[in-house]
Amino acid sequence: MLENKMLIIRKVVLGLLVMGILSTAFTIVPTGFRGVVTQFGKVTGKVFDEGLHLKIPFVETVSKINIQIQKEETEADSSSKDLQSVSATIALNYRIDETRVQDLFQDVGKLYVPKIIDPVIQEAVKSGMARFTAEELITKRPEVKEVIEGIMSETLNERGIRVIDFNIVNFNFSAAFDNAIEAKVTAEQEALAAKNKLEQIKFEAQQAVESAKGRAEAIEIEAKALRNSPDILELRAIEKWNGVLPQVTGESVPFVNLNN
Repeated sequence: MLENKMLIIRKVVLGLLVMGILSTAFTIVPTGFRGVVTQFGKVTGKVFDEGLHLKIPFVETVSKINIQIQKEETEADSSSKDLQSVSATIALNYRIDETRVQDLFQDVGKLYVPKIIDPVIQEAVKSGMARFTAEELITKRPEVKEVIEGIMSETLNERGIRVIDFNIVNFNFSAAFDNAIEAKVTAEQEALAAKNKLEQIKFEAQQAVESAKGRAEAIEIEAKALRNSPDILELRAIEKWNGVLPQVTGESVPFVNLNN
């Protein structure tokens, strides 16, 4: 009876041992990952694709590297061309080149973000922003983005990391610079308002000149007409007469020459 129990125990232990060995003989690489195979810590040159794979138990180890698009957002401090302090929030979308997974893992392991990506972002931002003045960083933002992204792509591509997209989320300048920009904008708005007011005054003055010129021309024409035709004086008198004859008359010329 005791022997039967011991036999059962041995079978169970053996079964568990076999299952344990078999479980270490297989590995699953998830979707969007690649598996770098090492033997006792040494890179073998084998890289597993997604799916189920067989490996040597207790000898081979599979390190899974994400090759999906990933995002890294960080703060970067720099100085502009005119020596203004600038702080920027940077968002980088990147992915690991699947043909360079083994090299990247062999060089830096899985800590490629703090070891490679973050330093490259800092250096690219410093180098790129130093080419523009603080004002240009605002007014020429697409150009700034293009310069920084170019620097970043060139460096990261050499390490097997592809830049998918890059964005400058936000710029922050010193309080003194912000105040200076605000003052400049206010001055420009006031100058524009003054210019518009001056144009209005000039327009109104021109209108007055034209109106006075018109009145002067009308007076000149009427005076010329009076000189050439005295009858117009009588016509003007008739236009202004209220129809009442004078109560006292003398031998002077009649108010209205009825003969005419």
